[in-house]
Amino acid sequence: MIIASGVGVMVMGLSALEALEETTQAYYERYRFADVFAGVNRAPEGVVRQLAEISGVSSVETRINKLAMLDIADFDQPVIAQLVSIPERSEPLLNRLVLREGRFVAPGAPDEVVLNEPFAIAHELSPGDQLHAIVNGKRRRLDIVGVALSPEFVYALGPGSLMPDDLRYGIVWMGRDALAAAYDLAGAFNFVSLALLPGTQPNAVIESVDNLLSPYGGESAVARENQLSNWFLMNELDQVRTFSRILPSIFLIVAAFLTNMVLARLIAIERAEIGLLKSFGYSNFQIAWHYAKLVIAMSLVGIVLGWMIGAGLGRYNTMTYANMFHFPLLIFRPNPMVFVLAGLISLIAALIGCLGAVAKAVRLPPAEAMRPPEPAQYKQGLLTRLRVVRALDQSSRIVLRQLTRRPWRSAFTSLGVAFSVAVMVMALQWLDSIETMVDVYFNDAQRQDAMIALNQPQPSRVVNDFLHLPGVLAAEPLRWVGADFHVGSRMHRGAIQAVTPDAGLQLVYDVRGHSIRVPPDGLVIGTELAKKLDVSIGDMVWVKIRDGRRPEVQLPVIELVETYIDLPAYMDLAALNRLLRESPRTDMVNVLIDHARTDEFYSELKQMPRVSAVMFRQSAINNFRDTMAETIVIFVNFFGAFAAALGFGVVYNSARITLSERGRELASLRVLGFSRAAISYILLAEVGLLILLALPLGCLIGWSLAWFIVKTSFENELFRLPLVIYPSSYGIAICITLLATVVSAVLVRRRLDRLDLIAVLKTRE
Repeated sequence: MIIASGVGVMVMGLSALEALEETTQAYYERYRFADVFAGVNRAPEGVVRQLAEISGVSSVETRINKLAMLDIADFDQPVIAQLVSIPERSEPLLNRLVLREGRFVAPGAPDEVVLNEPFAIAHELSPGDQLHAIVNGKRRRLDIVGVALSPEFVYALGPGSLMPDDLRYGIVWMGRDALAAAYDLAGAFNFVSLALLPGTQPNAVIESVDNLLSPYGGESAVARENQLSNWFLMNELDQVRTFSRILPSIFLIVAAFLTNMVLARLIAIERAEIGLLKSFGYSNFQIAWHYAKLVIAMSLVGIVLGWMIGAGLGRYNTMTYANMFHFPLLIFRPNPMVFVLAGLISLIAALIGCLGAVAKAVRLPPAEAMRPPEPAQYKQGLLTRLRVVRALDQSSRIVLRQLTRRPWRSAFTSLGVAFSVAVMVMALQWLDSIETMVDVYFNDAQRQDAMIALNQPQPSRVVNDFLHLPGVLAAEPLRWVGADFHVGSRMHRGAIQAVTPDAGLQLVYDVRGHSIRVPPDGLVIGTELAKKLDVSIGDMVWVKIRDGRRPEVQLPVIELVETYIDLPAYMDLAALNRLLRESPRTDMVNVLIDHARTDEFYSELKQMPRVSAVMFRQSAINNFRDTMAETIVIFVNFFGAFAAALGFGVVYNSARITLSERGRELASLRVLGFSRAAISYILLAEVGLLILLALPLGCLIGWSLAWFIVKTSFENELFRLPLVIYPSSYGIAICITLLATVVSAVLVRRRLDRLDLIAVLKTRE
């Protein structure tokens, strides 16, 4: 069971990882996913020729990207749409669409659109249906003619979102001419994608693209590896890769220990036979090979079973991820080398486990081996001198003496059970950490009900307009501007979030439990950004703002804030407007809503032409948890089952071998008048005591594994998963392990009840 679990976890992880990587690569290549992406305020089409002349660039395609508000029948809340232009007379050159239903937009039909499939499924929309949108301040009816997917939006995130929300954010493809006319961008573009020649490093290309687009309000170009959708996808694959390495190691270590324990018992029983065979001329190698074949036979059963479990779970795991990312194709053809590698590693682990026991057997001289083993020397140890121990009943003292006579076996048995608890603690920690991150990010730091994005910066008095909407109890301005941060050779491309000093709806919140008031001058930056730039409080940072007049200024770091999300930088809203040489302006508004009047608020908001996007806090929380449930909960269930198998296997093997070794002793006690319950207590209390010792050790190992995984797989620039384990998670892990061990103990107890006293007492010591 334990070998099968280790092989199963390894095959599941590696086969799913390989399938997802192969599927992703095929998807990207088949539909020409670009290598470099860049946004710009407005650039003429003539720049395309200069972009195409950059060394290493193979093709260039421009388009128009805009946010719009949708009004969908039977859905009260406003919906954000990312409007993306596509050619009316041909397929896109890069980031091609996978048409799932209907057709592409036709020339001369400005109101025809194609929806991305997850959004269409969420709203039960199909070709022939209609929806309404606020496009550049004008309400338009849009006719759905097709449903498609794109490699660019595998992980479609709305503005300010952490997880895809297919109900409230969707991709809408429109004809290039129609979108250019709506936003007065004829002969111009605001987004460009580039494909590179094989072997070309993107960094030099990105620098050239930034230089060319800078005069036109260009935003920093990014390589494919940093493109948001692809970044999330690659991060998921990295987590699968980490789990595929760590967890099998635990099972294989325990399997090696159990192999040693089983063989040591068998060799002790067969001492006489080993001596007889050696006296007849059998070599040490032949004796060793005999036991090696036994280990191989046991291992092969576990390996084959693990192959079947791993293949089934690997396919299920792959399909779960494929459905979550809406891949239009799925390539699942497990590499035979994955099975060979998992089986070979497991076999080697088991053989290593048997080395000690076999080496001891082959070193026995024939004459010594054929004699019964020297009786154990019993003497009063330190433990038996303790007053507490001497006060125990006779059966309990027998249990303690047995444990102290075989300290290494006892320690390894306890360690095996501890690993069972640790695996479960590690799995449950993900749920606890995510719940903590949600609570801090959405509840402690954010008090607003909705964050409203405007289509362009507006005078700050626009806040009063939102205060007069039905149901709005409070409204506060804020502003986001793209910025590059430089300190010497260190650089970070991010954004500045400008808030008012007395902001109460969206706080500059430190995860250590307090909020920070933004200073009138200078920056408040996240601790992770401070590490990246190697700065501390009082240091100066060069800031180049990628908006408005694009000023460059040196600002001091006034305060540091610890966060779980992003690498934030905050400053005072009035100070930012002064830096941009603008009158008080804002491009976002936070609002607090009377929940009894949300329907009225939604209705009014849908009619506002200046609004380009809306993010609802409660919807973000619900969607975050739903998305996590699709992946994390599945892993927790997998590892719960494997942890139970691990605990069951360790306890059963330990108790069964102890029964085999001490059968004569227990039968003698039974004949001397001990009750069946008494001898069961002697046998099972030994195991029970080891389990009790294992529980706190398992919690400690689980914490250590969780720390390792958090530090290696969940620390990046987008989010840091906190290391949080609730007491209830330790309790659940302990209960699951205890349940598995109790089942194994019951099975051993049944064997003890059927013990043939006469047969056992006839066996030679």
